[in-house]
Amino acid sequence: MGDLISDRERLRHVEQLYEAATFGGDRTAPARAERVLDGLAADLALARGKTLHARYLTDRKEVVEGQEGELFQQAVTLYRALGDIRGEGEALFWLGAWHQVVREAYGEAVPCFQRSYDLAESTGDRLTQSYATRHLGFAAEAAGHLDEARARFEQSVRLREDLGLPAAAAAAQLALAEFLWHSCGDHDSAQRLLDQAHTTATQCAAAGVLQWIADARTRM
Repeated sequence: MGDLISDRERLRHVEQLYEAATFGGDRTAPARAERVLDGLAADLALARGKTLHARYLTDRKEVVEGQEGELFQQAVTLYRALGDIRGEGEALFWLGAWHQVVREAYGEAVPCFQRSYDLAESTGDRLTQSYATRHLGFAAEAAGHLDEARARFEQSVRLREDLGLPAAAAAAQLALAEFLWHSCGDHDSAQRLLDQAHTTATQCAAAGVLQWIADARTRM
């Protein structure tokens, strides 16, 4: 609701700028209004892309081929033009997720994740940082760089625990547990971490994460 109110306030501001230009003769008002609208367009493109990504994770097919990636790229471009570093960092992560998860194109995904991580770190956006480092962990694991992968997965867990986000922390614990099981052969540690993830997800009623954990137990 807070974001909705914020968007309404920005639209009211655009209306005020229109009146300033039309009735007040303010020649700078249209350009300022366009910047506000570009910010709204970036937010909307990012939100639409994330919604399509959620649908992909459920259906395992794109609603419209390539649309998700186009929306994330649009958000990246708009945020960058606006100088919104935090927004650019978040949008870059999601663009990378589309490349990695949907297209299985690690070569395109990794630079997005790395840039996202750097921008998120510079702006104190620890949530986006936790996502980017987790997916860099997947890429490192796929490349056989196991020490780097472990460090990435562990960092993602720490960041999410520090932020007090139990559902997200449980998802990060799950990723680390699967890594320990499949890539390190450390089955005891993996099972303990999986149990911890299950407890965390249960406490916060994260039904989706609980299903991921059940699926992981089957794979193990």
